Amino acid sequence: MKIHDEEIFGPVLSVLRATDLEDAIELLNATEYGLSSSIYTRDVNAAFTAIRDIQAGITYINGPTIGAECHMPFGGVKNTGNGHREGGEAVYEFFSEPKTIYVDYSGRLQRAQIDNR
Repeated sequence: MKIHDEEIFGPVLSVLRATDLEDAIELLNATEYGLSSSIYTRDVNAAFTAIRDIQAGITYINGPTIGAECHMPFGGVKNTGNGHREGGEAVYEFFSEPKTIYVDYSGRLQRAQIDNR
């Protein structure tokens, strides 16, 4: 179905029938996109199977998918249209090059700390 194969943003819901959790994850992963996903379950093993196997940038357990978390380095996987990781504190590491500077304002040559002479 076309709706399964495209990344649609808006008040749209597509429903596909799956025989079990493994089949549902296969259907989900069969799309070329992977922005966000959601699973509702009371089975903790099913939840962790979904966490491990679903190919999406974010997976909600027992909650609706909103597609992004502004405090997280989130952007989806595969060919999703929002592949950036510019959210959260990870952005500082991504766009920064650390540099360490030591400045001695004494005007004198300093001895090494291990130099006990």
